[in-house]
Amino acid sequence: MISGTREWAVAEINCSVGCPHACRYCYARVAALKKGLIDSVSDWSQTRTLDAEVEASRPLYGGQVMFPTAHDIVEDNLEEVLQVMSRLLEAGNKILIVSKPSSFCIEQICDRFSRQRSQILFRFTITSRNSDILRFWEPGAPTYQERFESLRLAFDRGFQTSVSIEPMLDLEDVQGMIEEIESYVSHSIWIGKLNRIEERVQIVSSEAAAEVERIRHEQKDQNIIDLYEALQERPLVRWKESIKLVVGLPLATESGLDI
Repeated sequence: MISGTREWAVAEINCSVGCPHACRYCYARVAALKKGLIDSVSDWSQTRTLDAEVEASRPLYGGQVMFPTAHDIVEDNLEEVLQVMSRLLEAGNKILIVSKPSSFCIEQICDRFSRQRSQILFRFTITSRNSDILRFWEPGAPTYQERFESLRLAFDRGFQTSVSIEPMLDLEDVQGMIEEIESYVSHSIWIGKLNRIEERVQIVSSEAAAEVERIRHEQKDQNIIDLYEALQERPLVRWKESIKLVVGLPLATESGLDI
């Protein structure tokens, strides 16, 4: 089964370990702990550069390349990110840039690579418009407004734009959020569930327990089916494998199709 990042890309590139966003559901933090790249959860908040990845030459990968996948683009690693992007683009690659975007960082990328915009597709992760929900689940990440402004900036600069609502943290507002953002999306809006809650989310308080229970309730099959029926006719909307499995859509059979 083609799932996760492989639905979008044939290759995955990273140049850092760690991320200051502190998302409670972060799969990359769990993976880094298992691999011994960090010693504790608290180490993840510090961004550490992988010099070998920054300096590596890049081939033509033969399909869309996702960058980054296991960290985000922040001011602390922006110069390294720009170096990696430059090498990928010089090799002729098409890059899918996935980020909970900092408007400063996105503006720098747009300025630097304006002539290569046809090779770049931005995919901004926008999981909710509710500031309380974002503050709990993604406490160090940019606000909804900053992400929305980054989307508008990239769109207005003529770059291809898309949005990932994965994990969707506020199912009841997904339709309303799409109505607000879709005018600035040229490619697609992907929707997916919060996966592996038990493995990735630490329940350390009554608030955390209540939030996890809310997500579990919202992600019940009937709620997912209702959402699919409400949005299936919208041409920009696409569904991650976590939704496809519930509503009976065929799964991807080839990496990087991004459809």
